[in-house]
Amino acid sequence: MGLPDTSPTPKKDSMGMDYIPVYANQDEAGVVSVSAARMQMLGVRTEPARMHKAIGRSVQAPGTVQVVESNIAVVTTKFDVVVEKLLVSTTGTQVRAGQPLARVWIDTPDTMMQRGPDVVSRQINFVLALQDKDVATIKQAETILRQYGMPESAIAEIRRTGRAVREITLVAPRSGIILDKQALEGMRFNTGQPLFKIADLSKIWVIANVSEQDIGAVRRGQAAHVSFVAFPERSFTGKVDFIYPTLMAETRTGRVRIVLSNKDGLLRESMYASVAIDTADAVGNPVLTVPDSAIIDSGASQVVLVAKGKGRFEPRPVQIGARGDGVAQIRSGLKPGEDVVIGANFLINAESNLRAALQTFNDGKAKNDTGMTP
Repeated sequence: MGLPDTSPTPKKDSMGMDYIPVYANQDEAGVVSVSAARMQMLGVRTEPARMHKAIGRSVQAPGTVQVVESNIAVVTTKFDVVVEKLLVSTTGTQVRAGQPLARVWIDTPDTMMQRGPDVVSRQINFVLALQDKDVATIKQAETILRQYGMPESAIAEIRRTGRAVREITLVAPRSGIILDKQALEGMRFNTGQPLFKIADLSKIWVIANVSEQDIGAVRRGQAAHVSFVAFPERSFTGKVDFIYPTLMAETRTGRVRIVLSNKDGLLRESMYASVAIDTADAVGNPVLTVPDSAIIDSGASQVVLVAKGKGRFEPRPVQIGARGDGVAQIRSGLKPGEDVVIGANFLINAESNLRAALQTFNDGKAKNDTGMTP
């Protein structure tokens, strides 16, 4: 803290602080020696490097809620229809599989406009086959009607009455909630136009945008904890289901799909989410670790102070890997069982840097005094 000074005997400086002893037999390059009193004053603590099974850490990422693609069904027809009567008239209605949605009238297509197939003619072919009692033709005609989406109730009606039907009832292909309803009474729909969109929301996806530096630690099947602004007191737990194979070039993030249970229906499409994914550096493979506080990280390099005994400490460059659970993985530079400083390491490091600078200053001054260097 003052001017550089050395003394052949122990003494105190002007502030009453002990001079740091330097031993004559100390020949280890870079090793820092600290007296017992100094160590006690600094609060030096050490801990050995240990082997751990895995290092867990949490990858944080923002996300949004999406409907599970495989849980979406769109109700259309393979022929032109006019909506006669809506049996489910509002968006948001919960429906079950097989529930009637609308009664429609089969419209005969305009052959000049080439709109849709003539399902009525195919029904007539079925009626003729029934009249001829031609089993093969009946089976073929019935298969064609099914391929065009004629419901079983309509086919049974043709068998019973021997006449083609123009009015059929559309039913829900799956249980879920009506997310979108284009159908209105009296409205005409061409072949393939959607009338209803139904989604099962008992499970939802959260698409998390994970930064490029963290995406390598994410694996399928890892647990994910998700929170939402709308429910600050709750945490939802799911699993990583899929890691998309591309990165978003603009944000340098990778998309990770997480499946969450939503049986109570609280989570809604497009909700913003905060995601924490539990990862492990090497599940089941032992790794060498030290407490996270042992790492002196300058950004360009990482160093630990290895305790050599009798108040001597060696700054040791190390290569670190994953960090988490309060520990850091050591890829190289340390051996299991070596003691590292976990308390006051920054003070010792700062003191050693100051001592090295003073030594360089004194060496340079001595050389100048003897005329050995210009």
